[in-house]
Amino acid sequence: MQNFQYYNPTRIIFGKNTIAKIAEHIPEHARILMLYGGSSAEKNGTLGEVRFALAGRTVQEFGGIESNPTYETLMQAVEIVRREKLDFLLAVGGGSVIDGTKFVAAAVNHISDPWDILTTHGVNVTQALPFGTVLTLPATGSEMNSFSVITRSETREKLGFASPRVYPSFSVLDPTKTFTLPLRQVANGVADSFVHTIEQYLTYPADAMVQDRFAEGLLKSLVEIGPKVITERENYDLRANFMWIATLALNGLIGAGVPQDWATHMIGHEITARYDIDHARTLAVVLPSMLRIRKEAKRAKLLQYAARVWNLHDGTEDERIEAAISNTEGFFQSLEIPTRLSAYEIGPDAIDGLIAQLNVHGMTALGEKQDVSLDVSRRVLEAAL
Repeated sequence: MQNFQYYNPTRIIFGKNTIAKIAEHIPEHARILMLYGGSSAEKNGTLGEVRFALAGRTVQEFGGIESNPTYETLMQAVEIVRREKLDFLLAVGGGSVIDGTKFVAAAVNHISDPWDILTTHGVNVTQALPFGTVLTLPATGSEMNSFSVITRSETREKLGFASPRVYPSFSVLDPTKTFTLPLRQVANGVADSFVHTIEQYLTYPADAMVQDRFAEGLLKSLVEIGPKVITERENYDLRANFMWIATLALNGLIGAGVPQDWATHMIGHEITARYDIDHARTLAVVLPSMLRIRKEAKRAKLLQYAARVWNLHDGTEDERIEAAISNTEGFFQSLEIPTRLSAYEIGPDAIDGLIAQLNVHGMTALGEKQDVSLDVSRRVLEAAL
């Protein structure tokens, strides 16, 4: 296990009726901008609860953040914050709204072109406004990490950044707020959480017993409850466990001190940017092919994954590995998420463009050993057709 430091300053406020407590965690004289997405947060009453909790405070609102938050929309929020001299942000929504809020927080006082935050992946972020979150869609873990992914519509680019300055100061997690979510979004959240865990676990052995068992526990829990989370819409215990799994899958803890992959995510981002396919669904397409193409590099952990997560012990090593990958595909399909590019009418003629985008963005040496070249990425995409 490698040396590491683990730091996470986000305060989690978990459970029913916790939105009422947000005022306790925002400075009394703060000038607040509340950011949210579409109409669902209004229809399900979440925005109303937040407004009631902040009654008497100085609050302005900014809605319309997309499911893949765009630079163009977020810069409108940046201008409002600057013009109105607002000093605290509150994200109400899922990972996209929270990711967008992180960008706004970093961009408001950025001394150069805010797009530089994305092209440098956050290394030039020197300050950010404080912000909190009210999570309505478990998926990305953005409520307890310092990562953000933003799309620029003009150039069809999707880039990420990270900075210790954009950890949420607090996050409210009320599982009842997921009851009215469209089932497609819930399924996406399960798949997203699963692949987040895989990217930090399914690499190569690193003598990290605790992290391995922790990751395996999250994966097994998702396999157990994933389909039930979708069919039992108002089962509080299922939704509560799912919400907490999604947070733990990407709050940095299971990845501390272990090698990490993320090649599946980088390729998936390009598919989303070019074809506007849900992020989680691109991951479900790319991951099985990635595992098959990189079977030799990941052999030891694939066998461990087969045994510990899928209870596969019979047959040859190759048979167990293929069974584990097939089970992974089956898990995504049980969520009604396709695992082939053809399901989205993407054919062989798309691959050159996707590889070109990876090249433009410097994604030429991906993976835990930086051995996922453009040629390997091409083979992965071809296998995913």
